[in-house]
Amino acid sequence: MLADSLVATADALPFDQKRLTIFLRDRLPDLDGAVAIRQFKGGQSNPTFLIEGEGARYVLRKKPGGAILPSAHQIDREYRVMRALADTPVPVPRMDLLHEDADLIGTSFYIMEAVEGRIFHDCTMPGVTVEERGAMYFGMADALADLHAVDWRAAGLEGYGKPDAYLERQVALWTRQFDKSRTEPIEAMEQLSAWLPAHIPAAAPATITHGDYRVGNLVFAPADAGIKAVLDWELATIGHPLADLAYNCLPYHLASGLPGIPGLADIDIAALGIPSERAMLDRYAARSGRGEIADWNYYLAFALFRTAAILQGIHARALQNNAANADALEVGRNAAYVAGVGWDCARGVTHAGRS
Repeated sequence: MLADSLVATADALPFDQKRLTIFLRDRLPDLDGAVAIRQFKGGQSNPTFLIEGEGARYVLRKKPGGAILPSAHQIDREYRVMRALADTPVPVPRMDLLHEDADLIGTSFYIMEAVEGRIFHDCTMPGVTVEERGAMYFGMADALADLHAVDWRAAGLEGYGKPDAYLERQVALWTRQFDKSRTEPIEAMEQLSAWLPAHIPAAAPATITHGDYRVGNLVFAPADAGIKAVLDWELATIGHPLADLAYNCLPYHLASGLPGIPGLADIDIAALGIPSERAMLDRYAARSGRGEIADWNYYLAFALFRTAAILQGIHARALQNNAANADALEVGRNAAYVAGVGWDCARGVTHAGRS
């Protein structure tokens, strides 16, 4: 449940809670009585808080303070895409307010509905039955296929992203982002940054892509396998659907026990009821109406390359004491490991766990 994901407000991210409360009372009329603000644990990017009054609960999501990389942490984009998806089959929270000035709490922020349900920071989903776990994983594949089926132009997302040459631009972007946050050489990143642009697959019709679609960004229903909300749309754009799918399948290729990037590669997933990667691909293909998924190793290599660049950015922010989470330094140290797995995928070496 939501309460299980909360910690005390981080000392490194102070803001005037009384001033914020006064501001919100004028705009959220059901925010009555004493108001408590607590921070959600997990996540390494935009700090997120639960705001509770006597009659209502909301979630506030803000940019991190301090210096940030260009094009990063654009919470207005998160707000826009979730508003656009409100009347589609994709489950998203209700958007209530966007405040783009930094005058109130030091950065821009938005307010959305607090969706009650189960959030799993561990992709093995402890505490659920074998049957339910399988249904939840297949539901995750279905929801991603539903997202990719949304007509993004009809949803009002014209101009939200460039539909052409997505992979070319993304490889260049994350190469630049890595270079800007580099703290030490990572050979696999150098190898991937040369290999990826030279092996780009044929173009596919562009779709809305979430960019961080994984178990930990889903709110599951309290008592069944249904998905009540997809969260954390910071990296959403108009892009390649198979890049989104590959990112969702990364746990199959990563070791368990790693902070921030939990994996399944060394776990007996069949015993847990978790579908194999092949079964997830087949489920997605059936839901989306796609045929055989070609060039899978490329999409995996790209997703791991991008993840390693993100982890390096987390590591650099932690060294500057400007990270959203207390374990950021430890999480960021995994950039080299993830890049190495990516380079293995590029060469056809699989780390996928048992099925």
